[in-house]
Amino acid sequence: MAGPVLVIELAEAPSAAAIQRLRDFLACSSSRLEEKRVGEYDIHARAESLGIANTGGVDGHRPLLVSLMGPGIGDEEIFEAEHADEADQRPLIGFTPTHTVDVLTFCDSPVDHVALALLTAGIMDVLGGVANAELRQDQVPIVSGLPGVVALMTDPWPAAYGSAEFLRAWARQPGFRLLK
Repeated sequence: MAGPVLVIELAEAPSAAAIQRLRDFLACSSSRLEEKRVGEYDIHARAESLGIANTGGVDGHRPLLVSLMGPGIGDEEIFEAEHADEADQRPLIGFTPTHTVDVLTFCDSPVDHVALALLTAGIMDVLGGVANAELRQDQVPIVSGLPGVVALMTDPWPAAYGSAEFLRAWARQPGFRLLK
């Protein structure tokens, strides 16, 4: 069963040095790292390396995919398609994204949601950017008061834009779940 996705919006293409730092971070956070292409990594994140002590009885090695894309790297068509129906993000986040990092989990247990949020926050510590998280309508009031929220959007669908601090604070909320 597929799980949720978080998107990191980037203001510019990451440098080769930044991509190497990303690779190093993922290698330190994972029990398995397969580089499918530069900027795309199939990993088994170690829950404990992300600060997750309670895995709820599931294996602590969680499968995730990290995919950097945009002009000159990754699948440019997917990047363009993902942004084709987006509202102008400049007024919301202060820039028009040129690249993204999609981070997704292949599973849907509570620990997978937390691992996805915390891994995405760690990637943001390395590359910068702003997380774009789609929300359920009932989550808007929960996330609106969290630190690191850059913007909230309700039309055409609810979404929060935020920093790594936002993702970490949200992941600590009781009953935390990302939109699948």
